[in-house]
Amino acid sequence: MKGKIVKGIAGFYYVDVGEAGIYECKAKGIFRKQNIKPLVGDDVEISITDENDHEGNIDEILKRENTLLRPAVANVDQVLIVFAIKDPDVNYHLLNRYLVWMEDKDIPINICFNKCELASDEEIRAAEEAFKNTGYNIMFASVKNDTGLEEVRAVLKDRTTALSGPSGVGKSSIINAAAGKNLMETGEISKKISRGKHTTRHSELFKVGEDTYVFDTPGFSSMELTKVEKEELYLLFPEMAKYENECRFTGCSHISEPDCAIKEACERGEISDVRYEDYKLFYEELKNEKKY
Repeated sequence: MKGKIVKGIAGFYYVDVGEAGIYECKAKGIFRKQNIKPLVGDDVEISITDENDHEGNIDEILKRENTLLRPAVANVDQVLIVFAIKDPDVNYHLLNRYLVWMEDKDIPINICFNKCELASDEEIRAAEEAFKNTGYNIMFASVKNDTGLEEVRAVLKDRTTALSGPSGVGKSSIINAAAGKNLMETGEISKKISRGKHTTRHSELFKVGEDTYVFDTPGFSSMELTKVEKEELYLLFPEMAKYENECRFTGCSHISEPDCAIKEACERGEISDVRYEDYKLFYEELKNEKKY
């Protein structure tokens, strides 16, 4: 019987096999010998050990398309990054850092700005302007006003989506509203520390619909850029990567050299200042880290 691991806790794996329901499974010992650990999101073959109690064993892990770490999840089709456009205001630096981190994983990216009922037209235009020519799918939504949710539903349909974003931006509310049911626990904002209280305690995929899953990833605690070479950083900015090999100098840093195609594109307004300024900050960060 084939299914998908939707949750893993203390050596038990909960496998969704469609109409047959969820089976609590143990992984066979051969996986330990091979140093393989089943991951949430894995497609697996299971054998039933107790039909009444819905228990079984994982016999085989089917081919993984990709793997994300921290937390570990397999077979992600895309990522949906959620930020509030107000309350709290968009932290563009944090958003750009996450975009670079995800670009390095080569997974399609969608960005959803939530709480749009609180934003002015000017603030929404600023968010659109910041990511022009990136190719990212940009959505604006309001759970409170029930707007933009149809677009979110369409993006999620028939895919496994990694959901991410800082605490307090309404990630769980967006998914619950899009699904039309209370799938994910929503954490109350801590009044003492004025930030979101994370509610996820284990890796879990939430089934939004047939062949449609959402994986909640816990925040931004481990987004080091250290594995990126500074000379290749610009390739992780899609609007900059299109100018590859167009600069006068080979190995151009796109910061101080003359006749730089990327700087010229910035001057023409084809690359936003919000993105280019963070590119320079990340470049310096990588440059300084590589010294040690």
